[in-house]
Amino acid sequence: MIEIARVDIYHFSAPIKDPIVTSFGAITARNNVLLRVEDQDGAHGWGEIWASFPPCGAENKVRLLESIVLPTALGRSYESPTEAWHDLTRLMRRHALQSAEPGPFAACLAGLDVALWDLAARKAGVPLWRALGRESMPDPLPAYASNLNPAGAPEMVARCRARGYRAFKVKVAFNLASDLENIRTIAEGLGEGERLMLDANQGWDIAGARLAMDAFGDLPLDWIEEPICADDPAEYWAELARLSAVPLAGGENILGEAAFNDAIDLGHLGVIQPDIGKWGGFSGCLPVARRAIAAGRRYCPHWLNAGIGLHASAHLLSAVSDVGGGTGVLEHDALENPLQAPLAEPFPALVDGCFQLSDRPGLGVEPDLEAAAQWLQCHIETTA
Repeated sequence: MIEIARVDIYHFSAPIKDPIVTSFGAITARNNVLLRVEDQDGAHGWGEIWASFPPCGAENKVRLLESIVLPTALGRSYESPTEAWHDLTRLMRRHALQSAEPGPFAACLAGLDVALWDLAARKAGVPLWRALGRESMPDPLPAYASNLNPAGAPEMVARCRARGYRAFKVKVAFNLASDLENIRTIAEGLGEGERLMLDANQGWDIAGARLAMDAFGDLPLDWIEEPICADDPAEYWAELARLSAVPLAGGENILGEAAFNDAIDLGHLGVIQPDIGKWGGFSGCLPVARRAIAAGRRYCPHWLNAGIGLHASAHLLSAVSDVGGGTGVLEHDALENPLQAPLAEPFPALVDGCFQLSDRPGLGVEPDLEAAAQWLQCHIETTA
């Protein structure tokens, strides 16, 4: 039994020298919202909420947590984290609709779910990958360098290679000619066993996406991510899947079990990418991952933030993937991120392009709040 007795909210924001450049805008600071959940016995767990964009998104989620989500959750008792997630999702439904903010509410509940799973696994004395159903110590997870900006991308790939990465994801959907020049240069320099992915961040309309599918079709790419908007008509996605010689990927901007079921069943996406801190946490994303793999799709979690969410994504990927067979790869933020390691210690270094989880209980990491104190924007304590 888990009774939610106390929840601490932490918001960190760290400016970065070089913004992350995407087709929807630039990210100039790393924002991070952490939850520390404590139960009636004093056991605790950590969760992270997706807060990368927009710049004010972290503050909004903090206020939603403080004013609506946590006053509802505190004092409630549940048999499991999954029961808590389903019940709190039900209780928050009207609030999300009334405020026209289903995404922020879903993200708040996702972070809370991760924290409850971490808490439960710590109390049981088992690592999260075991709590999620894996019996043996996971193999190291192949990881790809994410967030690579279009400007200087070939040089950045070379630097990432020197840091141990063997797979790379580059931002596109700016100018097709320059995008193509960038990607061709990188593709020509790939070594044996190295992989390359593209992320358009929903940047093309259907006409532009048609041109892009043709332009990139002869290159050795693992996938093209979100070529058009996630809510574009299914017939657009079907057309692009037919036109593209490269699998399409998406999922970070899909919200809800029914929408993921549709995405898996329709078959337009070869790669399914739910974000554990944006919707569902473990309770929502674990069934999606299993269903995607059973349907012959690849499950590759989306994650762009700090270390708690990265570890959560890695535990989930380890629990469902035949890693030795190369089923899934872990998204690993390769750009400047002062919050990534301090908020998830001990933070593992990549070895031969792979990320190794431990067998420590729960997520296996703990935020070093003192090391990150210079970036702390607020700390709010809430109790039942």
